[in-house]
Amino acid sequence: MVTKTPKYPKPKSPQVVEEDANGTVLLERRTQRTGPPSMYQVVMLNDDYTPMEFVVMVIQEFFGKDLETSTQIMLKIHLDGRGVCGVYSRDIAATKVDQVMDAASKAGHPLQCISEPVEQ
Repeated sequence: MVTKTPKYPKPKSPQVVEEDANGTVLLERRTQRTGPPSMYQVVMLNDDYTPMEFVVMVIQEFFGKDLETSTQIMLKIHLDGRGVCGVYSRDIAATKVDQVMDAASKAGHPLQCISEPVEQ
């Protein structure tokens, strides 16, 4: 006994316009694909007044780095004028910047911290 392969209707393109029995125009919904969130790097800027120990403590506390990594980031900030403390999504980066700026102002230091988009 020979059987034929079943014929399935071709899928419609996502922009097919149809009318129902009442003449109302219907439009098929397109599937949307979301990409990964854009990433932002949190950058601390050098100044001549904030103690190095305070910068190391802030990096450890708010960015979860160990003492050695925090010291290396602090030296990069000191020598290059700026240093990346971490890369996060936009909201988390903004929160980290706010936390650092709050801690610096409460301690009476002029430490500056910014977030900027990561170039890809």
